[in-house]
Amino acid sequence: MQFKCNEKINQVTENTLVVGMDIAKRVHYACFVDERGRVIEKAFAVHQSKEGFERLYEKIRQTMKEAKKTDVIVGIEPTGHYWMNLAYFLDNYGIPLVMVNPMHVKHSKELDDNLQTKNEKKDALVIAHLLKDGRFSYPRL
Repeated sequence: MQFKCNEKINQVTENTLVVGMDIAKRVHYACFVDERGRVIEKAFAVHQSKEGFERLYEKIRQTMKEAKKTDVIVGIEPTGHYWMNLAYFLDNYGIPLVMVNPMHVKHSKELDDNLQTKNEKKDALVIAHLLKDGRFSYPRL
């Protein structure tokens, strides 16, 4: 168990842009952090459409260039089937997609501000922090 967790943690290096995304029916939210969890880009809306996904891809490329990152990992909390379009889009560009457990998101949410409040922007940041800590699994498409 510990060996697998270490492998996951080692995937996030100083050259990795970590993207946490909260998935919803029409509008997702994404947040970019570095390997230590420092926010590079605050949470922003990503529409559930080809155009929205293309804008996300361009924003990822631009941020990687500005932050001097060579790798990227995108993590989501799976919500129904709404994540699948994004998964196939990212797969076409060779961007790895991982999933975090919804219960981990729920319980980790209180760590930053001691509040159980739920909002998409906060969840995107919590998901990004779980990614950098290696608390994710791999989906099968």
